[in-house]
Amino acid sequence: MRMCAVLVVSHLGSWRLGNSRTGTSPVLLSRESLENNTEQREAIVRELKIAYAMEMETVQNYLANSIDLDGIRAEEIKKSLAADIQEELNHATLLAKRIKILEGRVPGSLDLQRNQTFMQPPDDSTDMVAVIRGVITAEDGAIEQYDKIIGLCDGVDFVTQDLIVEILADEQGHRRQFVGFLSEFERKEAQAAMAATH
Repeated sequence: MRMCAVLVVSHLGSWRLGNSRTGTSPVLLSRESLENNTEQREAIVRELKIAYAMEMETVQNYLANSIDLDGIRAEEIKKSLAADIQEELNHATLLAKRIKILEGRVPGSLDLQRNQTFMQPPDDSTDMVAVIRGVITAEDGAIEQYDKIIGLCDGVDFVTQDLIVEILADEQGHRRQFVGFLSEFERKEAQAAMAATH
């Protein structure tokens, strides 16, 4: 049976979906509710700027590691990082546009915080495990920040909330992929260490 959704539109053009099958009540969000709440809007913009800075830093470090790693075993990791760069840049672009819409100022390079000590290219360019763990830590930080923004937007700014939910799903997918890489590399290292003792 196909689920029927009811689209509710206010006279100001704001909307949410109500589910007629489950009985979920539609929620109306007036643009004025956020525009008139300066404090709440500024809090959301502030957290969006932090997320934007994290995405931009991730792009830089993914780029560095996707080029710097050496070795045959590194190729899959490098390809995955290179593919993720565009997706992370797209996240940053979406965040920047939302900041602008909410009357914020998109940060320039001198306004961006840099905290990813764990994602710096390792001294040993064949140390894939260090890079993989760095990616997982970066994704954990992103997931935590996006969870925070989702909570902050709840009942106030559903447009930003929906956007962040979509980005969060991407970050969770990235994390799952690199957790899989880590398990594989740790298993191979354990097997190699066991073989060396025999």
